[in-house]
Amino acid sequence: APGQCFGAFLRPGLPMVEESEAPAPTAAVGDDSPQAAEEALGEFGVDAEVPEGAEAEESLEEILGPLEDVDESELAALEVQLAGGEDAAALAFEEAGAADEDADAEEDICDGVEEHLKDAVEGSLRLKRLLSRDEDEEPGKRRRVHPTDQEKAVAVERLLATWGLAHDAVVGHVLETCKLEELHDVEASRYCPDKFNAWKSPAEILAKFLSELRERKMPGGGSCDAISAFKFRWKIDIASEKILRSLSHRELRHVLRSYDGERELAELVAEAPEAEIEDENATENAALTAPGASTLGRFTRLELIDPVADAAIFGDANLTFALKLVRHRKALGHVGRVIATTFEELDTLRERYREIEQSIKTLEEYFTEVYHGVDCTRIAIDPRFKGMEGSFGAVYYNFPHSGAIQGFFDGHPIVNWRHENLMRLFFRALRSFAKPGGIVKVSSNMGAVGVRYSYIVGSALENEFIHIETVPFLEWHLHRYGRSYGDKRDIY
Repeated sequence: APGQCFGAFLRPGLPMVEESEAPAPTAAVGDDSPQAAEEALGEFGVDAEVPEGAEAEESLEEILGPLEDVDESELAALEVQLAGGEDAAALAFEEAGAADEDADAEEDICDGVEEHLKDAVEGSLRLKRLLSRDEDEEPGKRRRVHPTDQEKAVAVERLLATWGLAHDAVVGHVLETCKLEELHDVEASRYCPDKFNAWKSPAEILAKFLSELRERKMPGGGSCDAISAFKFRWKIDIASEKILRSLSHRELRHVLRSYDGERELAELVAEAPEAEIEDENATENAALTAPGASTLGRFTRLELIDPVADAAIFGDANLTFALKLVRHRKALGHVGRVIATTFEELDTLRERYREIEQSIKTLEEYFTEVYHGVDCTRIAIDPRFKGMEGSFGAVYYNFPHSGAIQGFFDGHPIVNWRHENLMRLFFRALRSFAKPGGIVKVSSNMGAVGVRYSYIVGSALENEFIHIETVPFLEWHLHRYGRSYGDKRDIY
């Protein structure tokens, strides 16, 4: 369709930046049984007189020993018992024991993962913890609110009261997923969702408004050439953009590669004509005097990738895109291997695609490695990808989708988070496997309500990839392949 595009992202050769996410919980040391709690509490019972200040610390040290050596779960149970009795303390120990069991299971998963890949696994484990917490919570049980979330909670309640939607749980859920700055932007805009729409609920209308609000701060979902992406990244002015569009291919490539935000752009432009060329026979050094912007776009559209690097394809259910890519690389004389993967297992693929066996046979004739049942968000713990770290020079994921849920459409706020999370975990897992300078290409529809273009671009930027271009899908050399849908439309 005319609205289909694919985004190209570059993996820079920079050290990874630690993200401000909660670390994985670690198993506590000590006996977490209720009997041990009673022994540790000793004479410090519910009816006992509670000392204060320095006397309290001395009393605790007499009972539990030095505070720095005490199990955190024991201290938590002690606080609960002082406030609510022995039953509450026993419940606290049960919760601590369950958390320790989850932490032990996660540690078992991480034990077989290399140290530099644990960051990629953490994203999936963190999601698992959040989902498990929601499922295990008792009805009516109130969560402990972190002090830093108090202001956000107040802003949510204020908006709900202003709109007259205080009892709409779904609208509240949508607002709770926002950042505090976004809530302030909504208040400043004087926006109010339509409560009387005949086709959509207020929550759906609000979710769409919030997505569009975020996308105003991002490059558009349509065609975006290398200079436009560079302009957005570095926030350069129109005059500088005009200078860049007048440069030749050689000059423009030098400026885009060398600019770091510290040196003056005019200085780089002045030295670009005399810039040294490392390898005149390299593909990227072809047509040096041609117009810069259009020539860089041709490289992306013609799929002129690293000939010796490996290429990985994710989510290619019927493997028709893999066939297209291996033939393309064979024609160009590439020697890098191709790894083609499917999310479904082979038995499912046989039911949907009658040509799948022949496709696999053809791929193997091109020395392609075909893997089934691959979750692209968990390749760091997939033994089939062991040893491939830093080897992918090109990665492809066409029209990603996290799967449909019966009774909900893709844009519904209750299920839409799954699509955004898919992109976040995909890029997070991938950054350990993409080589410096490697290219990641993700295709989608400009107006998609499932995996929105902002999810793709935003997730890539969050995980240290650089958005270098967005190309209309039909202008891509590899666009002619049999797209799969993953549902009854594929059965024939």
